[in-house]
Amino acid sequence: MRLPAIMIAAALTTFSAQAAELTGTLAKVKETNKIILGIQEAAVPFSYLDNDQKVIGYAVDICMKIVDAVKREINVSNIAVETLPVTSSNRIPLMVNGTVDLVCSSMTNNAERQRQVSFTNSHFLSATRFAARKADNITTIDQLKGKTVVAVAGSTNMVQLNQVNTARNLGITAVPAKDQAEAFLMLETGRAAAYALDDVQLAVAIARSRDPAAYMISEEAFSKAEPFGIMLRKDDAPFKAVADRATSALYGSPEIETLYKKWFEQPVPPNGLNFKVPMSAVLRNAFAHPSDNPDPASYER
Repeated sequence: MRLPAIMIAAALTTFSAQAAELTGTLAKVKETNKIILGIQEAAVPFSYLDNDQKVIGYAVDICMKIVDAVKREINVSNIAVETLPVTSSNRIPLMVNGTVDLVCSSMTNNAERQRQVSFTNSHFLSATRFAARKADNITTIDQLKGKTVVAVAGSTNMVQLNQVNTARNLGITAVPAKDQAEAFLMLETGRAAAYALDDVQLAVAIARSRDPAAYMISEEAFSKAEPFGIMLRKDDAPFKAVADRATSALYGSPEIETLYKKWFEQPVPPNGLNFKVPMSAVLRNAFAHPSDNPDPASYER
């Protein structure tokens, strides 16, 4: 009778030791039996609400792959997944103070942000391009010479537009808009010849317009494609390792093609819009060589 008791005690000791080894976010999830995802409510098609107020999107699907990996890592069959809306201004503070565990959105991974938080392997790359009316036959940046171009005030897109304008001496009149809706309206009504914005967001704006066939997006970009990543806490190596393994496995499998096409090349809920954004060569290269590098140039090698 003593042998089973000894074996049980040894098993309990091993279990306790394994539990004690958990730190950071993994320990938090194990203790609370829940994980909290920071989501954006209107970052289509990365993270947004459908007609039933359910959180859906490309980045959300990737986050759920990480959640599955976390369950395997802490050896539980199920954990509660809670969501919390975040904004551009509060998502980093909410991550740093422990309110959210992952931020699932279209967040740019750059060196400045990596001083406060970490990112898992990049899931998208987006460059600043311009949209124009097809009827105007403007296809290159040089053809914007002397014309009016709109961008959102204070945006990186406006900064990059001004940099290229100065470098090429194009004489562009760069007009700031208060938000994306106003900027697209200026393009739509002819008050601007072009609209500079992240290419994927231009695709969304065009798909939502009254006449999507009337617009084009330039092939030429004002910037290198910048990486988007799922955000997590800094200096939490065990949790980041789980997230990196999960995303690397996804990006190295055929499933990533299916997932990408689901959100960028097929009609998406709630209105059945198709953004018609095929996977770029730079993104395909990023999936072949998973990385959290914030340097856009590193993805073009």
